[in-house]
Amino acid sequence: MYTTNASRGLPRHRSRHLSERYTRWALRCVIAVLVIALLWLVIAFHLNGQWMFALLFLVLGGSLAVVFTKRTLMSHRYIFPAVAGLGVFVIFPLLYTIGISFSNYSSSNLLSEERVRGQLLSQTYQAEGKAFDLTLYQEGELVRVYLQSGGENDHENKVQRFVSSPLNLANQESRQIGIQSVDVPPTQQPLGMRAIIQARDSLQGLRLLTPEGTELRMAGLRQFAPMVNRYEARDDGSLYDRRDDRVLIPDQTTGFFVADNGEQITPGWPVNVGFTNYAKIFTDPDIRGPFMQIFVWTFVFAALTVVFTLAVGFVLASLLQWNQLKGKAIYRTLLILPYAVPAFISILIFKGMFNQHFGEVNMILDTLFGIRPEWFTDPWLARSMLLIVNTWLGYPYMLLLCMGLIQAIPQDLYEASAVDGGGPLTNLFKITLPLIIKPLTPLLIAAFAFNFNNFVLIALLTGGNPDILGASTPAGTTDLLVSYTYRIAFQDAGQNFGLAAAIATLIFLLVAGMSLLNLRLSKVKV
Repeated sequence: MYTTNASRGLPRHRSRHLSERYTRWALRCVIAVLVIALLWLVIAFHLNGQWMFALLFLVLGGSLAVVFTKRTLMSHRYIFPAVAGLGVFVIFPLLYTIGISFSNYSSSNLLSEERVRGQLLSQTYQAEGKAFDLTLYQEGELVRVYLQSGGENDHENKVQRFVSSPLNLANQESRQIGIQSVDVPPTQQPLGMRAIIQARDSLQGLRLLTPEGTELRMAGLRQFAPMVNRYEARDDGSLYDRRDDRVLIPDQTTGFFVADNGEQITPGWPVNVGFTNYAKIFTDPDIRGPFMQIFVWTFVFAALTVVFTLAVGFVLASLLQWNQLKGKAIYRTLLILPYAVPAFISILIFKGMFNQHFGEVNMILDTLFGIRPEWFTDPWLARSMLLIVNTWLGYPYMLLLCMGLIQAIPQDLYEASAVDGGGPLTNLFKITLPLIIKPLTPLLIAAFAFNFNNFVLIALLTGGNPDILGASTPAGTTDLLVSYTYRIAFQDAGQNFGLAAAIATLIFLLVAGMSLLNLRLSKVKV
């Protein structure tokens, strides 16, 4: 049976073949399983407090169900996987990064407020009283806990001994156990430290209650002592510090519990700080100075890289078009060969060659001129080294582009120029450059954008070093904005994710602007 829905413009087909029907039902079952799995993820993330991920998978599951069940959206089914991947791996991380940039999310403000409160309430301190040495004694499949205060040679204080009933230390739940006073230790052979370490989690959950009513908790691998909770929760949301006799107030503007004297108790929780991170980039002198220095260097590095690689590639491409040159195929293969070597291998080779003490570059310069440049400690030499290495890595790409564009120029133009008496320079500036620069411009902008975020070169060759003195954030003179952001977020003592997200957002805006410019120059309609 075959009918056509003219209003929809789509065929409505019901096959007579059972195999085709079964295949369709199988596909529908697969879609149903995927939707159910996504809904399960929604519930799981929601229960764990990750509402953004729950919303992401809810939108993904809902759109999947709509697109693959509504007949009028049949043509969109083929593009749906690509759009879904774009949403999950590009749009969602971008929105998440922008959201973090408006918070104080960092290594000190990492947990939720509930987890911070729970962590503080779990803290204990040793109250006044004796500490007891811990020994374990095996009794069948169970274990007795034996505690003894002081030693046999401590004549000033009376030695106290307690022993518990046989316990199953495989049970790691928190429990209160009564212990009895004894005159002598158990007669069995005591277990070693290895057994105590293996049972540490279970021992930490024990609350041993002496006949006098004193509660003892594990105060170390070898001791139990009267431990009490340090903080007490109050109805107004504050915490009372029993040890220091002070009240901690939750401050929703900074994300910390704050004491009366203004002391902030770590850890804290993320809170919304508005445009503080963006304002800090441009107003804080300790951040603005290094940021602007790195910002300028990033543009200079990307621009000079494009200029140098284009110059080298264009000259070599022009030489390869020279009719008198024999063996062009061999030269072309050799000159493009560096493009086939993985960049990280070439970078590490150059790193060894530029080694200040044992590198081949300094050995040659020392032999010829008696100098040994400090490539990795002098800022300008380090930047020069980066440009040299990146020019080597990038010129084959420009060589390929220029060779293709030059070969597309009609030879009649050069023959007409020769008739009019034009020389090589005339051909270069009047014919070759004007004809290749227009199609080459979008590719040059793309190369600029790529080098603007050339993280691998910086990470493998200099690591951003040498450092900028006086900077309050991890910043180096050879850092690009992308490596600077990475160091703020994940390296050294920074881990200021909010500030790193703000810088990453600015980088995205710059690269997006260059991409739009590239599209306009390419005259691509989107």
